[in-house]
Amino acid sequence: MAALATAASTALTSCSVPSPRRTGPVADPAPGMPIATSGRAQLMQILAHPDDDLYFMNPDARLMLDSGVPLVCVYVTAGEHNGINHIPGRDTAPADKGAYSSARHQGLRQAYAELLGLGRFTNWQKGVATLRGDRRAEINTLAAGNRRVELIFLNLSMHAPRRWTALPSLWHDRALSIRTAIADGSPVRRADSYDYDELIDVLVGLMERYRPTVVHTLDPDPDIQFSDEATRKRDSEQPGYSDHADHTAVASFSWAAMVRWVAQSTRDGGGIPAFVATSFRGYYNRHWPKNLPRPVLERKASHLVPYGGDPDWECGNSGGCGDYNVGGRRPLTNTKGWVRSTRRRYPGARAAVATDPDGRLVAYGVLGLRAVRWRETRPGSGNWNEPDDLGGGPLAPVLGTAALPDGRRLVFALRFSEISGHRGGNAREIVLLEQRTPGGDFHAWRGLGNPERSDSRGRRIGVPVAVTAPDGRVHLFVRDADKGVSTRVRDTDGSWGDWRVLDGNAEVQDGLTTAVDGTGRVHLFGTGRDTVHHWTQDAPGGPLRHRPAGRLPAAVDRPAALVGPEGSVQLLYRTEAPWRRESPTDSRGSASPRAVLFTADGERLTAGIRFDGYGPLTAVPALTPQQKPKSGGAGTPDGDDGHQAAAGTPGGGDGPYGQVIVGRDLHGRVQVHHGGRLLTRTTGPVPLDMPAPADTSAGPVLVGIGPDARPWVWRPRAEAAATAG
Repeated sequence: MAALATAASTALTSCSVPSPRRTGPVADPAPGMPIATSGRAQLMQILAHPDDDLYFMNPDARLMLDSGVPLVCVYVTAGEHNGINHIPGRDTAPADKGAYSSARHQGLRQAYAELLGLGRFTNWQKGVATLRGDRRAEINTLAAGNRRVELIFLNLSMHAPRRWTALPSLWHDRALSIRTAIADGSPVRRADSYDYDELIDVLVGLMERYRPTVVHTLDPDPDIQFSDEATRKRDSEQPGYSDHADHTAVASFSWAAMVRWVAQSTRDGGGIPAFVATSFRGYYNRHWPKNLPRPVLERKASHLVPYGGDPDWECGNSGGCGDYNVGGRRPLTNTKGWVRSTRRRYPGARAAVATDPDGRLVAYGVLGLRAVRWRETRPGSGNWNEPDDLGGGPLAPVLGTAALPDGRRLVFALRFSEISGHRGGNAREIVLLEQRTPGGDFHAWRGLGNPERSDSRGRRIGVPVAVTAPDGRVHLFVRDADKGVSTRVRDTDGSWGDWRVLDGNAEVQDGLTTAVDGTGRVHLFGTGRDTVHHWTQDAPGGPLRHRPAGRLPAAVDRPAALVGPEGSVQLLYRTEAPWRRESPTDSRGSASPRAVLFTADGERLTAGIRFDGYGPLTAVPALTPQQKPKSGGAGTPDGDDGHQAAAGTPGGGDGPYGQVIVGRDLHGRVQVHHGGRLLTRTTGPVPLDMPAPADTSAGPVLVGIGPDARPWVWRPRAEAAATAG
């Protein structure tokens, strides 16, 4: 114990001579690199603390685990905090950091054992993993049938002398090294130390070892959030931002590691590792309407019960049987409401869908942090050629697209132009790829800048969303650092105007929805805290202006916009379920599973569809009989990046050529409403995020990305016909 105390007291040390400022790999936009696709799916989650995955990444991780995708979780800190495992209703126990870290590890073993369908006290295989630099980490492994979970505890100390938050200090300071903490009962008995490069290198080594096809991280660029000191401390947030400082630091290390993994893999002509990334919001959830309906929320919260454990359980772990302050109903009674939402930092469909002139489906996405293009092997086959690397990286996971009047396509992305600690560059920018000819190659990547003037504010921007107006102008929208919306417009001659902030002083979440009404006016919708904000033009071709929409209730996720045959815009979305707030800081709402239809002016319409579920909704135009090709070809009209409006009568009232509306049911399965029918996808890979819909001569088609980082196609009407036959 004396040795452990000495290690703890020197958990953060200074090098005698500061090393030179380090820089990470720079952006590499050149296309044409080979892609090293994988034959199997593997999920890797990189967490700051034990329980971050259970609070912020479920139900997504659970759905993949249930489908048989193996899971490895990497916990960067020991989670030891002040060493007090508080037991509600009892006197405060003495501080013991080794025991508290061990108890939290045991809580994770209990939670994941139950997630695998096993008893919470099932024995795990415990061992020591050797990492890069001859460092060591405890590894726990448990399998049930074809499902497997591995927990890796790097166990870096959360706090140290002169640095209350050790990980953020490691990210920013050049002359620091953090010691690891030893958990009680761990097979690892020797403390290691990590500096900035060594932590990134260890994470890269784990990526190389496991070859994940999906990487889950926390939020590297949380929202600006100004609170008084008492509120900030109560909410456990870092000064000025809506998340814990450890979450931001570990997410930044994770993104830097992914960038370095790609750079090292492609050195000397090697292939790009084929993986997709998802970053999840953390304490951000406390500040916005809650998006999980009661059945989904209660199942998510139930996995925190075995993690929290109970001091009276006989679990066989000397350090304790869970993180006691989290057990029971406390995740649901906690007024901060963290567990009540699951939100992505970069929301939107993984695949942006178009059609080539020859009728083949085309999907654009991000693979290995770079833009790629998949093409169908032949029209209607549902099979894909190997992806073409379009470069541009490192990119956020979701692209925006728009079709020009001549059939060429624009692809927009949010680029991590720099992501370096040690006071190096940390910048983001919007970039553009423009097609030379319809269905053909692209010009070189072009930077469109950032609506913010500083790198710190520029990190807060959202993913680009674009729509082409009937006059040929392309409107690009981005959520900015003030949570408003900034825009640039591409004129018909290809020139771009300056960034402009839309008026209205409105705060919205990322995940914007666009529409073009029957008169040719562009509409933009953003989900705020207490309403859906609406911008539109006074006349086609004019600037967008804010339209006060106080009658629209707040949406819990991105709404779907629909344009009726008379040209008016309607919105389909979910709201929070009615509940009574007990104080101004009470944040314990939940979403209603029911989708409700509104006019853009806030009138609730009685005509609608039964579309119970959770998550964002999206819609696309359905083809009219005149648009349906008589033979051959996919016949899909080119739309704009999956967020645009659909034309027709809500709910498919105009027969088989009605709306194509897509969402998830309460079990996380994809469902589509089209032509008055509700169809549910029950086979195939688990979807990552929302698939992109289109309508074709054979009915609606949905394209998504699976846990193996490959696209999938679902043709619901063809499947329903085959089943009926």
